Amino acid sequence: MNGVLERRIRTRSLRAFSLVEMLVVIAVVATLFGILLPMLSGSIERARMFKCQMSQRTVAFDFQIFADDQLHGDRGEDSGRSTFRIETFQESQYGVDEFWRWGGDQQTHETPDSNGNDPMRCPSVRDPVTLRNNVACSSGAVGPPQNISFGFNSRLDRAEIVDSHGRPRAVKARLHPSVVQESNVPLLIDVDGQRAFMIGANPIYTAPSLDSFGPYAGDRVWFPGLRHNGQANAAFMDGHVASSSTPDEEAGWRWDYQPIR
Repeated sequence: MNGVLERRIRTRSLRAFSLVEMLVVIAVVATLFGILLPMLSGSIERARMFKCQMSQRTVAFDFQIFADDQLHGDRGEDSGRSTFRIETFQESQYGVDEFWRWGGDQQTHETPDSNGNDPMRCPSVRDPVTLRNNVACSSGAVGPPQNISFGFNSRLDRAEIVDSHGRPRAVKARLHPSVVQESNVPLLIDVDGQRAFMIGANPIYTAPSLDSFGPYAGDRVWFPGLRHNGQANAAFMDGHVASSSTPDEEAGWRWDYQPIR
């Protein structure tokens, strides 16, 4: 009788010990998971940031080719001219308006598509973008605004001047091939399309107000996308890419540069 009782006690002890072991293992796994998850998330985010930077470098490289008098190829509406508009280059990147490359009979094209075509995209922004044929970028060829990833430097599109009456206003600007020598002038930057949509702006162009009292005052077209660990990537005229949590305050970033008019 005593032997049976002792066996029962030992069996219960072994079962209790096994349960304790299981709880310890669960606790260890949970602790390791808690340690490794932020590291894994950080690695994924760094990979997305790097992919975004590579995408921006590609755009900047294409811009240098587009600006070159000998290498530019088709400049659409600016063909045969010594200068060009930033919107013409932008449309060549998206493949819209006179550069439409998404099928002759199509009026719209959604990206990413089944072939993986997904121009001008930050990997952290995954919602689809619709491209519209026979429409200029500034008129809504790319949308919805909430899903747009990159915005071009707005002062490259519209220069701010003071007219003969002393009033500040924006006028359409044209770029000379020599603009690629302006190494510290931002070409494009990560944008927050949702923020742009909320204030009624088109996120394909963005620029800080700086000291503007006119069209750029009050940061009305400034909505950088600080989605890479609180930083935005920006590509510059000479092809290099940099990141900043305060891209409007970076020393040497020439947001005040304005091209010929």
